[in-house]
Amino acid sequence: MAVVEGAWRRSIEIGRRALGLDVPPADHTVAVLHTVEAEVPGLDARETAQFGRIRLLGATGSVLMAISALGVAAQPVLQNPVSGVRVIGVFARWQTSSLALCMIGTVFVVMAWLLLGRFAVGGLGGSPVHRLSRSQLDRTLLLWILPLSVAPPLFSNDVYSYLAQGEIAARGLDPYAVGPATGLGLHHVLTYNVPNIWRDTPAPYGPLFVWMGRGIAHLTGDNIIVGVWVHRLLALAGVALIVWALPRLSRRCGVAPVSALWLGAANPLVLFHLVAGVHNDALMLGLMLAGVEFCLRALATARTSGLGGFDQRAWLLLIFGTVVITLSSAVKITSLIALGFVGMALARRWGQGWRPLLASASLLGAITLVTTLFVGYASGLGFGWIHTLNAASTVRSWMSLPTAVGIVTGFGGVLLGLGDHTTALLSITRPIAAVVMAFIVLRMLIATWTGRLQPVGAMGVSLAAVVLLFPVVQPWYLLWAIVPLAAWATTPAFRVPAVAFSAVVSVMLMPRGADYGVFQIIEAAVAVVLVSLGFIAVTRNILPWRSRAGVSAPSQPGPAYGVSS
Repeated sequence: MAVVEGAWRRSIEIGRRALGLDVPPADHTVAVLHTVEAEVPGLDARETAQFGRIRLLGATGSVLMAISALGVAAQPVLQNPVSGVRVIGVFARWQTSSLALCMIGTVFVVMAWLLLGRFAVGGLGGSPVHRLSRSQLDRTLLLWILPLSVAPPLFSNDVYSYLAQGEIAARGLDPYAVGPATGLGLHHVLTYNVPNIWRDTPAPYGPLFVWMGRGIAHLTGDNIIVGVWVHRLLALAGVALIVWALPRLSRRCGVAPVSALWLGAANPLVLFHLVAGVHNDALMLGLMLAGVEFCLRALATARTSGLGGFDQRAWLLLIFGTVVITLSSAVKITSLIALGFVGMALARRWGQGWRPLLASASLLGAITLVTTLFVGYASGLGFGWIHTLNAASTVRSWMSLPTAVGIVTGFGGVLLGLGDHTTALLSITRPIAAVVMAFIVLRMLIATWTGRLQPVGAMGVSLAAVVLLFPVVQPWYLLWAIVPLAAWATTPAFRVPAVAFSAVVSVMLMPRGADYGVFQIIEAAVAVVLVSLGFIAVTRNILPWRSRAGVSAPSQPGPAYGVSS
């Protein structure tokens, strides 16, 4: 009996330690990703001149991408405004040249972003002696975004699915029950532009986004060009919310706002896929980060004698922030995870034990439920979206770890003559990944509750686990983790992989708009390499390609940014 009791006690101890309940504050592996950054002076005259050239390089690349988009973007099959137009229409006929131009522009933007990092986060393992100002970064980001915001959709044609789903809802049909082919017909102008794989697929997005899409359909009708631009306005609004919330969250974590904005908002993945690609992830991320900022602002207020230790303003901030996070999940359900970390931070403020935790969960759960019910009933779309969340899992994404393991293992079985068992392997690897994902998220929630990790950092780590272990991972899904972690994680252990992944993924993806032959891709790639190497050789002495004194160095003494929330 004593042996059984000892084994039971030991298993409980192991379980509590695995979940992080009995881990000392300093013994937390994820915490090593965060350090407090020090304030440093602005750029000197030489660095300001270099910064001006870097900004021009990025703007040039963005303009080249916008021009080449006339030939290589995801142009509409019908209502193409440049089809047959003299001079402008030539880009569609010169596919190889347009592809090379787009790839050169892409590489220029990525190079400019990396060079700009010297004045934002410094070199690898260091911090800048001088850091560019917030206004300098804001103007640079705006300059790089403008050409892409007026270009045809690049790197994705998902926006045409958005238009079709909005039109289905505008006709009074259920977009969560029928796809574009059934709801609009195969010969409808909006169906023509939807990829074949998605023509019979119901909408996988939340009711708020489809509600907005229905409003856009009423406003623009079958005008594809205007509809695309209105959807891009929603994406730009999401990016604006990211730019607003990210520096505020970074200050709470003791991170320089410019550093967070450089990695999280000026990231090429944001420019290429949220702005140029017109993805609704921009709106989801913007609303989620803004909601988290409002909630943490409420939790940072001084304790009062009012209900729950909050005054009226703090209660309004907390409720409003919770509503905003819930609205973000009504665009894409993934962002709902942020409420868990807000809830844990709230429970910690209210005290130790299970009662504050249950009270926090009940409060935020009630607000979330009311907001979700309101959106569902007010939009008239109901809750059919719950059954379509897994619609994208039919795609086998090489960036998903469980999917990649299943595909590689299945291919190995084929080589060994055992047959193709990839589907069966995916049915094993994906559930295992889901269990691992749930464990990591639970551990991060507990770390927030016990105060070992800040809510922003724990949320970012959890979203990183969700992204890497999700059955389907698109390139822009990396932003789910990179953007919030940019406000908290500062060490090379995070920034080096994040920067490398962002740069590599940004340059390796082809723009949508045509099926390119291997010879076209090779010719365009050769042109990109020659132009890039030539440009580096010409600018080796006028751009900060190498680390020099005054550009980046080990951390400098100075007051720390922000306060802990």
